[in-house]
Amino acid sequence: MMYDEPRFLPGGDCFIEIEFGDELNLELNFKAQELGHAIVEHNIKGVMECMPSFSASLVHYDSDVISYNDLKTELSRLLKSVSTTDEVELDSRLIYMPAVYLDPWSSAAIDQYLEKINPDKERDPEFVAKLNNLEDAQQLVRVHSGTEYWVAALGFWPGTPFMMPLDPRCRLFAPKYNPPRTFTHKGTIGMGGGATAIYPVDGPGGYQIFARTPVPIWDMQQRLKPFKEAPYLLRPTDRLKFVHITLEEFAEIERKCEEGTYEMNVVGYQKISLASYRAWVKTLDPNARF
Repeated sequence: MMYDEPRFLPGGDCFIEIEFGDELNLELNFKAQELGHAIVEHNIKGVMECMPSFSASLVHYDSDVISYNDLKTELSRLLKSVSTTDEVELDSRLIYMPAVYLDPWSSAAIDQYLEKINPDKERDPEFVAKLNNLEDAQQLVRVHSGTEYWVAALGFWPGTPFMMPLDPRCRLFAPKYNPPRTFTHKGTIGMGGGATAIYPVDGPGGYQIFARTPVPIWDMQQRLKPFKEAPYLLRPTDRLKFVHITLEEFAEIERKCEEGTYEMNVVGYQKISLASYRAWVKTLDPNARF
């Protein structure tokens, strides 16, 4: 649901959150992205950073320079001047990401969890398939890989993309682990709630996992061309499409990534219009599956 008016909430003494609604949808994220662009353009005194999320924006400010109430007034005025969402076009790169689904690394992490933490948990692919009324794990693969994903935000580990499916027929939902895993391989692909994410480094995790990519999304050595500007690959408003590969292809791509010779397929000349997206969605049956 989109709120009639944005909600302003304090976060300690140096953050303010602006909530636009409580759903995962492109329209709410467009509003969050547009507010961030407007803040940069208008250079509000005291504002240090704006961080968009799925349906909200978090603004980091210096409370010695501008007060919470004054900043709220400035942001309210700014929101009224921002273009209506239907009029907005956002630049959007399309990145093709190779991935092995139902991979052995995710399976091993699940095995470790079942052995040491929760032996009663169902295995992730079958669990997600059952929750979403899919036939089996193979249909989960078809549905999950059947769409482009919109990068709505980055967090909580450096460079981690939080993504939503653009095709409504590919929407999936699943709870996070409780308690979480103690280990997940970098490059693991999984989902929690309605969001898909990629793990940038080895570490614990709570998403339901079922795939892995050999391509880094975080690289302090910046070996591949798309990392030359920053150590993270993805940024908000990117789109990502998972492409099936074999285990042999995984090993070859991983080797080339480590050498710095892998050529990523990045298309960077496209724009996304909410009006066009809405028109396309109206032609679909959101209850259909692949």
